[in-house]
Amino acid sequence: MNRFFYNVFMYLATPVVLIYLLYRAFKSEDYRGRVAERFGFKRLNITKPVILIHSVSVGETIAAAPLIKQIVNDYPSHQVLVTTSTPTGSAMVKKLFGASVAHCYVPIDLPGSVKRFLNQVAPQAAIVMETELWPNLIHQLSQAKTPILLANARMSEKSMNGYLSKAAPLMHEMLNNLDCVAAQYSSDGERFITLGLPKDKLTIGGSIKFELSISSELKNQQQQLKQRWAHDRPVWVAGSTHPGENEQLLQTHQSLLAQFPNLLLVIIPRHSERFDEVAQQATARGFNIARRSQGTTPSSDTQVVIGDTMGEMLLLLGIGDITYIGGSLIARGGHNPLEPAALGKPIIMGESCYNFSDICNKLLASQGLQQVTNDTELTQLISKLLNDEVMRQQMGKHALQVVADNQGTLQRLMTWVDQKI
Repeated sequence: MNRFFYNVFMYLATPVVLIYLLYRAFKSEDYRGRVAERFGFKRLNITKPVILIHSVSVGETIAAAPLIKQIVNDYPSHQVLVTTSTPTGSAMVKKLFGASVAHCYVPIDLPGSVKRFLNQVAPQAAIVMETELWPNLIHQLSQAKTPILLANARMSEKSMNGYLSKAAPLMHEMLNNLDCVAAQYSSDGERFITLGLPKDKLTIGGSIKFELSISSELKNQQQQLKQRWAHDRPVWVAGSTHPGENEQLLQTHQSLLAQFPNLLLVIIPRHSERFDEVAQQATARGFNIARRSQGTTPSSDTQVVIGDTMGEMLLLLGIGDITYIGGSLIARGGHNPLEPAALGKPIIMGESCYNFSDICNKLLASQGLQQVTNDTELTQLISKLLNDEVMRQQMGKHALQVVADNQGTLQRLMTWVDQKI
């Protein structure tokens, strides 16, 4: 597929997309009143030269936070505009940055929508996080001679093969229109080159996700929450969990309670639409549950807390003695394990970790992460860790050291910004 056929497809799909957006607007206030924004019709209050950063959704926005904050601090004469594609990403931008940045949805990748948006914004530089490449957006930025950085870039083998089989010309064009690709690891970089990126546009910058710093304020909040919820109880936290996995985690907890009757599980579903479902599953198994969103303090009889709020992953991970990172006991490729690593927590994952293979390999090599293949092995490992405080401390220490040893990406990205602005 090339860009001509891509645009034909996008125009044909537009009525379906519009119906979907209107349906979501009817069902959810997160979409209501913002449909026009998706087509580039929103009038933005642009008062300064713009630095555009596209961060897609929650995970990319959190990862980009150190870079965004640094740019805001270093370029007060510029307006940082952060775009996302999802309501949860939009909410995270507002939560993390408030009025220090401008924000809107990135328009749907139609030529007219993108043109209306860029005519208003006219960015001096554009930074796209990870792999969020949209053909018309990249093409029009390139036509306007706007420097474009693909930051924290990653490319799995599965994604590369998909592009090669279905959209090789389109990807080749986009990669050649970029000014620089700052790939996380050499394996990512090699895949971008296979897809057509000129070698002189590639740098290996590491992952900005290592640039995590845990503030003293957050540490205090974690300590206070642990004291209120479970000051004398062991806690394990399962974050970013999925259907098919939640059932295994609840089964694990049920088995563990026979050996550790005061054990508390905090389970944080990946998607908000699953909050009620997981609460119902836990209740159906006979667990005494509490929901974080309701603000009630778990009692000594509470066995499971549903982490059904947005933007509190770090806070909730901080109260765990053991952490499990989801999307890994099922074939979803796993989620980012660096947040518990930065907190110095022992980490457990399943074997499906291809989304973050380089990070997971570093943590595995350091013995800060251990993997299991099923809920039986998960139960056995958690039991072992609960009975061995020294092992928990050593795993947490090794995980934290991996984070410290791999920092420096932020400064490398800022060097590019300083050269282009």
